[in-house]
Amino acid sequence: MARAGAPRVALVIPTLNESEAIAGTLAEIPTGVVDLVVVADGGSIDGTQEIAAAAGATVLASGRGFGRACLEGVCEARDADIIAFMDADGADDPAFLPALLKPLVDGKADFAIASRTRGVREPGAMAWHQVAAGRAAGFGIRALYGVAYSDMCTFRAIRRDALVGLGMRELTYGWNIEMQMRAARAGLAIVEIPVAYRRRRGGVSKVAGNLSTTLTAGTRIVSTFLRVATGKAPPAATPAVAPNKM
Repeated sequence: MARAGAPRVALVIPTLNESEAIAGTLAEIPTGVVDLVVVADGGSIDGTQEIAAAAGATVLASGRGFGRACLEGVCEARDADIIAFMDADGADDPAFLPALLKPLVDGKADFAIASRTRGVREPGAMAWHQVAAGRAAGFGIRALYGVAYSDMCTFRAIRRDALVGLGMRELTYGWNIEMQMRAARAGLAIVEIPVAYRRRRGGVSKVAGNLSTTLTAGTRIVSTFLRVATGKAPPAATPAVAPNKM
């Protein structure tokens, strides 16, 4: 139910075999902060979809691809004014959602992104190469567009109309860095919010779980960075998905 007088907020949570953590993640979302929770599932075979639906989330079978899941979630939340994104594994602390949303609700920012590296991290929550990758991406984006990021985690919130105007294309793990690059290039008002970060509450990381997944995700992220850096900015009136779908 929409909160009277407040922007309508949707929270999109991409999932793939997160049955051990999804119920706890959904239970921790603060009451009255979001109007719609969308779990966009990439083909779980462990009961993730059923658990999420039982917990009251709107569940989509989005198909494989992290970016595809995020995009399908945005399409489902077509009535929202603000879209937030969060991982399902319990590492992101939903208690920080109000702090992430506040700059947007107050009209002081278009895009707010959580920074795990600027906040307090539970021991073992982030591998060294994740920290290094975030810093490297931040250095590259600053060199290109003058915007300094310290992280590229999933936990973030953006005005829906601003997101539509970015012309997002990436359907893989490059989605996060594409959004950050396009937001910087578009001149959006961007803020970083330091957050606490925990170890995942169950399951296996699809990005840092082993050397193979790390290399696959890293390749997608690097190729996305190069594609966006060398490409033209999309016309503001031509979003990646037609307005009547998004």
